[in-house]
Amino acid sequence: MASTTDSRSTHIAEAFVALAGQTAWSRRQADLLARAADGPRAGLAARRRHAIELTLERLRGAPTNSPPARPIAATERRLLAIAAEIVALGKRLSPTGRACLKQRVRTALSDDGTLVPLFHLARTGMLQAARGFDVTHAGLESDAPYDLLLRRDGAEAEIACAVVSAEAGRGVQRAAWLRLADRIDPDLQTWLEAHPGRYLLKMTLPNGLRDEASTEDTLVALHARIQTLLRTHLRQDHDEAIVLRLDPLLLAGAQAGDSGLIPSLRDAFGPEAHLSVTKAGGGVFAMAARAGQENDVPAAIRRHLTALAPTRLTGDRPGILSILVEDADRTEWLDPRDRLRLEGETRHFLTCPEARGVIAVSFASRLELFGAVPPDGVADGELRYRNPGHPAAKSVALAPAVLSSI
Repeated sequence: MASTTDSRSTHIAEAFVALAGQTAWSRRQADLLARAADGPRAGLAARRRHAIELTLERLRGAPTNSPPARPIAATERRLLAIAAEIVALGKRLSPTGRACLKQRVRTALSDDGTLVPLFHLARTGMLQAARGFDVTHAGLESDAPYDLLLRRDGAEAEIACAVVSAEAGRGVQRAAWLRLADRIDPDLQTWLEAHPGRYLLKMTLPNGLRDEASTEDTLVALHARIQTLLRTHLRQDHDEAIVLRLDPLLLAGAQAGDSGLIPSLRDAFGPEAHLSVTKAGGGVFAMAARAGQENDVPAAIRRHLTALAPTRLTGDRPGILSILVEDADRTEWLDPRDRLRLEGETRHFLTCPEARGVIAVSFASRLELFGAVPPDGVADGELRYRNPGHPAAKSVALAPAVLSSI
C-alpha cells in the first residue's frame, strides 16, 4: 500500500458526491447502512456489492487538511482514478450530456443499482483513450444506443458496455442462499445449545433457488422444512423440490476451526456449493447446498450477448461488446476464463446471425476494474475475442481494440 501526502483523495470523492448530489448520496448511504444490518451474511454481501460507494464515502470522510488515518490501498487508488475520470467527463460533456451523466449516477444510487456499470463505462473509455483512440461518449451526448464511439486513423467503431451478473448462470443464486442462511441461523444456534456436537446438513435443490420477488415464499417453505427435520430428529427429508440429509460433520480438517472447516467443505462439495457455518457454544452446524444441475455462467453470458447485440449496436460501424462479469468470485472468473469455456461460448455467439455486426467482444471482472494484474487480473485490462468473419476484422486502425487476447 502506498501512502497519501495530500487531500487529493478527499477532493475526488467530494467532487463525485457533488456530481451525484448530496441528498441522493446521503439517502444512499443510509440505505446501505440498513442493508449491511440485514443479517450477517447478506449484510457482508451488500457491503461487497456496494464497495465503490462505501469506499468513496470512507475517503471523503478524511479531514481535508490531513491524510487518511491509514494508507490508501491500491484498489482504492484505482477507484479514485476512475471516479476522477467521471468527474472530469462531467466537465467535458455538453449540458445535455452532463445532465444525462448525473441522472445515471442517481439511478445507480437507487434501489438495487450500483456504481459498477458507470465505472465500467468510464474505465472502458480510459482504456481506449490510452490505446490511441479518440473517444466520444455518444450514449450520454446524443442518446445513442451504444455508449462509446471510437475513432482512429479514419476508422470508427461503436462500443456497447454492459454488466452481466454471474447469478444468471447459477441454479441456486448466491443472494437467495445468503438470505436463507441468515434466516435459519438463529434456529440453528438454539438447536446447537440443546444438541451440542458437529453436524452437516447437505441440501440439494433440484428446482434451484432464485433471488426473485417470489423467493420469500420459497425461503419460508425451506425454513419450515429444516425446522421440522431438526424438531423431529430425522436424518433426511426429500421430495421433488428439496433433498435434505443431516449427518455428523466428519470432514478432514473440520476440527481446525473456520480456517480449516471452510476449505474442507469446499474440497468436499466443489466450487459450486453454497456453504454456511453456524456456531453456538462448542457446537458447529455446517450447511452445503447445490442445485440439481451444474452452474453455467458462460452459457448465460452467451445468451445475454445474443440479446444485447441487436439492441445496442446500430450496424452502421463495427461493433464491440464490452462486458463486465459481476457477482463472480475469483474462482468463478478464473476457472471459465482459464479453461477456455468463456472463449468457447463467445466463439459460439460470434457465429450467430445476431453477431453479424460485432467485430469483437471483451470481458472484465471486478478484479480488472479494481486494478488486479496477472495471474488474477487479465493483461491489458480486458479479455478480448475478435470476430474473424467481420469485414473489418483485419483493420490496422482498430486492432488495439479488437485483437484477441493471447
